[in-house]
Amino acid sequence: MKIENPEPISAAEALELLRLDASEALEALFDRASAARAAAFSNEVSACSIVNARCGGCSEDCAFCAQAKSSQAEIETYPLISKDEILAAAKRAERDGAGRLGIVTSGRSVDPGKDLDAIIDAVSAVTSETSVVPCASLGLMDEESLRRLKAAGLKRYHHNLETAESFFNEICGTRDYDDQIRTIKNAEKAGLEVCCGGIFGLGESLAQRVELLDTIRSLKPQSIPLNFLVPIPGTKLAEARSLTPLECLKTIAVARLMAPTANIRVCGGRELNLKDRQPDIFRAGADALMIGGYLVTAGNPVEKDKKMIADAGMRLRQPPGTA
Repeated sequence: MKIENPEPISAAEALELLRLDASEALEALFDRASAARAAAFSNEVSACSIVNARCGGCSEDCAFCAQAKSSQAEIETYPLISKDEILAAAKRAERDGAGRLGIVTSGRSVDPGKDLDAIIDAVSAVTSETSVVPCASLGLMDEESLRRLKAAGLKRYHHNLETAESFFNEICGTRDYDDQIRTIKNAEKAGLEVCCGGIFGLGESLAQRVELLDTIRSLKPQSIPLNFLVPIPGTKLAEARSLTPLECLKTIAVARLMAPTANIRVCGGRELNLKDRQPDIFRAGADALMIGGYLVTAGNPVEKDKKMIADAGMRLRQPPGTA
């Protein structure tokens, strides 16, 4: 019998659920989130990968980021990589079983001249030479630039809000929250799908976690990536505490119930924060994850993630155009 998609829960109920601590109530929460995931996506898991196409030298000052202008983190910095390097990353993602590749650049935005032209060429190459769906995360963007990317084959634009508007200036005071919302709406106007999420464990309250998720779902993104802070030495949040596995799982479950038909994609920080409870993300309602590592931090070996998916009784969704 087909399970019907549930109605989204309210922000008030979401906050109540995040406050749960009784084991029976938590089991009921995860059962409910798992049923909502199954209703929308059955037992399929979609995987994406990213390529750090320009690292460091950022004008923004996000407290969590190793690439921020105030960061003293020891990372490799480099300008925009070549089309061939981006294409190689797409082919690697394809071999790994990822259905999407996100082209990610540091900085407030991408120059609409030479750099955007180079990324457009890379998107076109990924589209024509692989089965991987090209996505991009290039900072604040105007509608015309996004239309050019779409014409080259870009399918989805990613822009995280990072945290709730009421907490945003504590984390990043170098850009305006409304500019972020505008970029997401520009992507929609350009005919692109949208991927929009944030980072949890920055010091925000439970109410602010719900505030962020409520804002995200109001934008109706196809994909909601959930990241959990990895405190990186040299950043402003280097001494922040990691979330507990249970805090992460409750956040995933609430995100699923607030946005029942969106991809709930677990991304950066799952290895550190969830530890040996990573397989429970599917029971908590996740249907998607990022594989192959993150911008400046490593992830699980891809084969380990594939085994985790299979052991959980889930099936990795094949990229379009593959057998």
